[in-house]
Amino acid sequence: QVQLQESGPGLVKPSQTLSLTCTVSGGSITTSYYYWSWIHQPPGKGLEWIGYIAYSGNTYYSPALNSRTSISRATSKNQFTLQLSSVTPEDTAVYYCTRAPSPSSPFDSWGQGTQVTVSS
Repeated sequence: QVQLQESGPGLVKPSQTLSLTCTVSGGSITTSYYYWSWIHQPPGKGLEWIGYIAYSGNTYYSPALNSRTSISRATSKNQFTLQLSSVTPEDTAVYYCTRAPSPSSPFDSWGQGTQVTVSS
């Protein structure tokens, strides 16, 4: 059974870059045809999808966040990383990494989530 675990700083200053890593165990991030996403949930709001990196290494980002988002991977470590630049307090949220068997499928695995607060 695949397991996902988010890690990274819990506090980021405004205008800086938020960087989170998802470590995957029990399955490879290069296994066809899985898609590895980041989503977040601001306080009092719903889940928002940020973007994914596919088993192939291709990436696709939410148009709303595209200009600030970068998702990369380290296959030797079985990890993928989110970088969100120029953060503001509105980026304060719980961040989750997830897996889906296709871009349009429901997520079948989730990390436990990590709280990130943007504040000076």
